[in-house]
Amino acid sequence: MLIVSNTSPISNLIIIGEIALLQQIYPKVLIPPTVHSELTRLQALQLTIISLLGAGWLEIKAPTNLQLLDTLNQTLDPGEAEAIALAIELSADRLLIAERLGRSVAASYGLKLRGLLGILINAKQQGLIPVLKPILDRLINQAGFRVSEMLYDRTLQEVRE
Repeated sequence: MLIVSNTSPISNLIIIGEIALLQQIYPKVLIPPTVHSELTRLQALQLTIISLLGAGWLEIKAPTNLQLLDTLNQTLDPGEAEAIALAIELSADRLLIAERLGRSVAASYGLKLRGLLGILINAKQQGLIPVLKPILDRLINQAGFRVSEMLYDRTLQEVRE
């Protein structure tokens, strides 16, 4: 399974100490160079990112379609643009991305998407976590993840909490 990720799913899961969930769901994740830079810019994430790269679970791969990248850079931040371009080039099975605009653009290219809440729902459905609510609350309180009350409730309803 070929998975490409933007910054936020990885950074938020590291911040709340749950990156292992992503590792259990996906055997390998590719990130473009700008996402790597964004992740290592935060000192609190550096050691974990180095460890994940060293373990071979996380891999840096640059997109090569510069014309597509230029087009995407006109509306998106560089990390999102590179992640979407890489996912398109590699015909990735899934792009992990949380930001609304990035998701909209990626969907317009026909990419299959998974956001942070979708990752957590998968983890609960696969029995990797017994309860989702405390993790969701930590995302909001520790990582500053923004989620509307309606989406919060809908996410918990989906896993029968």
